[in-house]
Amino acid sequence: MLITYIFSSMKFRLRNLNIHFDHAALKPDADEQAITKLCNEAIEHKFFAVAVNPFWVSAAAEIVQGTNVKVVSTVGFPLGANRTDIKTDEAARAVSDGADEIDMVANIGWLKSGEFAKVEQEIKEIRKSVPFNVLLKVIIECSLLTKPEQISAAKAVVNGGAQFVKTSTGFFGGVTLEQVKILFGAVGSQIEVKASGGIKTARQCRQLIECGASRLGSSSSVAIVQEQQQLT
Repeated sequence: MLITYIFSSMKFRLRNLNIHFDHAALKPDADEQAITKLCNEAIEHKFFAVAVNPFWVSAAAEIVQGTNVKVVSTVGFPLGANRTDIKTDEAARAVSDGADEIDMVANIGWLKSGEFAKVEQEIKEIRKSVPFNVLLKVIIECSLLTKPEQISAAKAVVNGGAQFVKTSTGFFGGVTLEQVKILFGAVGSQIEVKASGGIKTARQCRQLIECGASRLGSSSSVAIVQEQQQLT
């Protein structure tokens, strides 16, 4: 019975890619027109969320108001090298502006230095700065980390109280299937995995989901779901 349920659940997830997407416009040249287009596309295709930089949170929240589309705000993006108090303030302000979820970048320098306890503490501080119902995802920039560092970073995310560990910003290399497998193996059922960076095709999305990702970040979401519709 359990195996049948898992198989059916996976088939549903692969068939309904749209519900996994954080439809993103995070490049520095994204303007008001781009944000409006992003939000309208998310509404039309029933994506889970739109992901925008902090300046655009209030505009995005106004456009998607009354729909099921969530607003994700970045924090410490894309380098993760801000002071912790700056990140906590940024997160709190984003929620005040209408963000439903926070995608924060961990301090990559700490991760590379083996300072996982410091990363864990920073995540705890940011977690405390926003309401409990606001999901917190932590970007660990897998392409810059070794496999052992990825595993230790993922465990720090779990211990810090976040709900997701996220592979990358997309600014320093795209996601790989191996990265998702590593993170999923490290966190198990404790938290979820978000894959992002260079996601361009429906086949890639299906593979990432099969490897353990439950959320996908992409700026190519519309093209991907259109491709998926043609295949089914």
